[in-house]
Amino acid sequence: MGFSMLEVPRASMFGVGALVLALAGCQSGSGTDALEAGGTGQNTTVVRESELRAFCPPVRLREGTAYFNTYQGRAKDDPSKLVYQASIADVTRSCTYGDDTMTINVAVAGRIVPGPAGKTGQITMPIRIAVVSGSEVLYSKLHRVPTSVQDTAGATQFVFNDPAITVPKRESNVVVFAGYDEGPYNTK
Repeated sequence: MGFSMLEVPRASMFGVGALVLALAGCQSGSGTDALEAGGTGQNTTVVRESELRAFCPPVRLREGTAYFNTYQGRAKDDPSKLVYQASIADVTRSCTYGDDTMTINVAVAGRIVPGPAGKTGQITMPIRIAVVSGSEVLYSKLHRVPTSVQDTAGATQFVFNDPAITVPKRESNVVVFAGYDEGPYNTK
């Protein structure tokens, strides 16, 4: 015997709402400490207005770099020999500023899906982070990101970040690219 939300008395719904609000009020601290830039809470970092208004470049994926396939042996593009497919689901960044520099922390989140030839264990994904201004490359680094695959029946999620990319401060025309790069690996 079930019931729908239409059958629940409004007084019961009000009681549940009041309980949620009461539990939310049971947190320690005033609730505003985390927002106080110089307050007595745990977050004592002062954020200047100039930093809030400053330019932080967007992160983009170039076409063809959002996924990466690994095949068994030299069987490239043979679906029955696919070991895994890795894909990037989201990218983000944050910026801090010096007098003449900008430091960017780039984060990449994604998942690995085993293929028919998949197995558990450690895999290494080639992720490149590049910062460009027009045609000028300000930063480029190819990371070998180790990830452990524990289950061949489902997806494994991963998060990677490059936390200390320091480039000259620019007001615009700077873009960060993140994505898989199959090489060559002897580049920066």
